[in-house]
Formats: sequence, structure tokens, C-alpha cells
Amino acid sequence: MTAKELICPVSDERVNERVVRCNALITIILVSVSIVMNSTFLLLFLVADFFIRAFTSIPISPVSYISDRLVSWLRLEIKSIDKAPKIFAARLGFLMSSTILVLYLSGFFIASVVVAGILTLFAFLELSIGFCAGCFIYTYLVFPYLGSK
Repeated sequence: MTAKELICPVSDERVNERVVRCNALITIILVSVSIVMNSTFLLLFLVADFFIRAFTSIPISPVSYISDRLVSWLRLEIKSIDKAPKIFAARLGFLMSSTILVLYLSGFFIASVVVAGILTLFAFLELSIGFCAGCFIYTYLVFPYLGSK
């Protein structure tokens, strides 16, 4: 299956891709700093932020607010993209950041660093080339089991 054959969730709602990529940059920074500085607070903040983006109707999370301000300050043009894949990606981010936090608090530091590395890789791919790892996960793991129902 090629990238053109990927199946992603779709919606009528749109978001600014520049803000999404800035969210990815901030996620990379927060995950990296939380691991290096052993900061449970930053991990909790990231879990809460992903929860807001993934599961609530609150229009903007703290990270999205900072990203929106930064994009405005830099005067980057708006590039609208579908919101549904980004919500799915936020749900994956919530799951992964929660896993990092639980592993970290349970003393499984190496495992937490591995999951943090995967989350950071996914965020880096979004930031650098606009690659949505969530679409691949949705296509190969979610859709085969839920898509045909």
C-alpha cells in the first residue's frame, strides 16, 4: 500500500497546518526536556494537553495556543488541512504520553525513554515533512478492525 492509498479519518472541520507543525515542535521540546530533567510536571502537562486536543470540545489547548501565537507572530500564511487525522494523532499522543508517564512513575525508565523516543520521532516527522504517522497506524491497525463495521 502506498501513501496515496492510506485511509485517514475525515471531517468537514479544518485546522491550520502551520499550527499543527508548531504543536509538533513544542511536543518534541516538552518530551525531551521532561526526560532529560526528570520532570513529572512536564509529562503531566503534556498528557493534559493531548487530552484537551483529543477528547474535549475546548477550542484550543495550552500548546495549541502557544503555537497559534507563534505562527501569528511569525506571520506564516494559513494552510488549511483536515482536522480529523490530527484528532486521531492527538489521541495517539495522549496514549503515548500517558504510557511514558506511567512507565516513568513505575520505575521503568528505559521503557519510558523508548516510548518517548517514538513519540518524538512521530512529532519530528510531522514537523519536518508533514508526515502523519497516525494515518499509517489508522490504516494498518484501526481500520482493518473497525472500518468494516
